[in-house]
Amino acid sequence: MRIDNEDGPIAIQLAGADPAMLADAARYSVDLGAQIIDINMGCPAKKVCNAACGSALLRDEDLVVRIIEAVINAVTVPVTLKLRTGWAPECRNALRVCALAEAAGVQMLTLHGRTRACGFRGNAEYDTIAEVTARVRIPVVANGDIDSPEKARMVLNYTGADAIMIGRAAQARPWIFREINHFLINGTKMAPASIAEMRPLLLRYMDEHYTHYGELIGVRSARKRIHFLARGLRNGTQLCERVNQTENCAEQRRALDEFLLEAAAHYPFFEYIDARELASTEAHPHAYLHDSALSERQSNPLQLRPH
Repeated sequence: MRIDNEDGPIAIQLAGADPAMLADAARYSVDLGAQIIDINMGCPAKKVCNAACGSALLRDEDLVVRIIEAVINAVTVPVTLKLRTGWAPECRNALRVCALAEAAGVQMLTLHGRTRACGFRGNAEYDTIAEVTARVRIPVVANGDIDSPEKARMVLNYTGADAIMIGRAAQARPWIFREINHFLINGTKMAPASIAEMRPLLLRYMDEHYTHYGELIGVRSARKRIHFLARGLRNGTQLCERVNQTENCAEQRRALDEFLLEAAAHYPFFEYIDARELASTEAHPHAYLHDSALSERQSNPLQLRPH
């Protein structure tokens, strides 16, 4: 892990099913500089749940408590918890798990408004998040389907949550955080991000990605990042098909750069196609590599409610 030169607070999320192993991992993370330890009980990915980790833990509430207590006793920094509303729609237990977590010493909850079985299908259960928020005395972060400044304000108002977490939308539009922050503070939408402004930032991100992962893994894992960015953009399908065929970082970076330059020459802002056109492109699954285990990143908490 590289966390040097990062702005704080620095949180490291841990996934696992063994309390002692997670306690050791928490101590190791704090020694590296972690200022917050987050326990993952929300990931719906099969490879995670098949190892009885992530949201699979919600099936065993006793183990949930043992893990939380082991991690809290292992470190002096705050411990937080990310979870879903339950294992399946007929087994929603977020209210009980959140109460147990609060009693065990968890200092913040992040709740994705779906069960593990739901994956990312259907709509997020904001009613469940609102009920959890009303019952616990620790901060609650709402997560799920927040993809615009207007949706962010609606979710905050509806659930009473202290903050929101953005996941999939941030992979497509990393600048969504400043758009939401501006809207919540000023009540107006800011000017859209220009391609000219974002191009050097996106290319710098790709350079750091390649440096971190190396040539072989870097070029393959970057496809997923580029796909999320291109999804929904005009001519994005062609870019996805091109990067699928690249086997070296320089060529892949050049493909993204040429796409951005060509788009900027046509229109200064990112041009998104409408839902019907997008559905048409998604009829060809080779165009995108969908990630079934999307990582969630926490946004700026903004306003906290009194407890």
